[in-house]
Amino acid sequence: MQYEIKHLGKFKFVEEGEGEPLVLLHGLFGALSNFTPLVDHFKATHRVIIPMLPLYDLSVLDTSVNGLAKYVQKFIEAMDLNHVHLLGNSLGGHIGLVYTLKEQHKVKSIILTGSSGLYENGMGETYPKRGDYEFIKKKTELTFYDPKTANKELVDEVYSIVNNRLKAIKVIALAKSAIRHNLGDELKQIKVPTCLIWGKNDTVTPPMVAEEFKSLIPNSELHWIDKCGHAAMMEVPDEFNKILDQFLDKHKG
Repeated sequence: MQYEIKHLGKFKFVEEGEGEPLVLLHGLFGALSNFTPLVDHFKATHRVIIPMLPLYDLSVLDTSVNGLAKYVQKFIEAMDLNHVHLLGNSLGGHIGLVYTLKEQHKVKSIILTGSSGLYENGMGETYPKRGDYEFIKKKTELTFYDPKTANKELVDEVYSIVNNRLKAIKVIALAKSAIRHNLGDELKQIKVPTCLIWGKNDTVTPPMVAEEFKSLIPNSELHWIDKCGHAAMMEVPDEFNKILDQFLDKHKG
């Protein structure tokens, strides 16, 4: 991604375009590059903002879904944002939901794709197999319907995280926090329009998870994308953007 990284106090973020704010929250292994097609498309109509979440920089006590939701809350306050369209993938969706439950008056709509918060298949007990590139490659490929989507750059990125002892510990802490922090009982409190965009072939947060989100969030709509895994905005960006376009168009102004 060739976008400029901006700074505001302790916050680092990407900001492109003008219009209603569309804030993107990445997942546990998410990089800014995951959102490139989305930013390129929506910067023509929206003020697209991606805060760089401090997945590896928080204290041990704050390395949790709640800790990251507090960070997002402070970021949105610092940026003086209101009526935010909040989009999250995987752990980012979970963080977005926790933030929305606390600050619903700031959120205009929420978009979830492959979100945790109810159930997710983690990397499994064998996850931190440091040094085993082939193992990490196969695990990364499982994120997608088409394994070729996991290009070398992406696999290298995941591999470098797993092989950094401190980062690996933080990743495990966040993954455990996400599993413990089940939102099932709270989701009925979310009243803002919610768009669920889900890969039919997602093995990390399977289709039943999307159906449960749909049944628990009152004002929600569910859109399936066939032949698509856990990161729809990366794997099938054109179809993803089309669904999101229609949703945001209904809730603008």
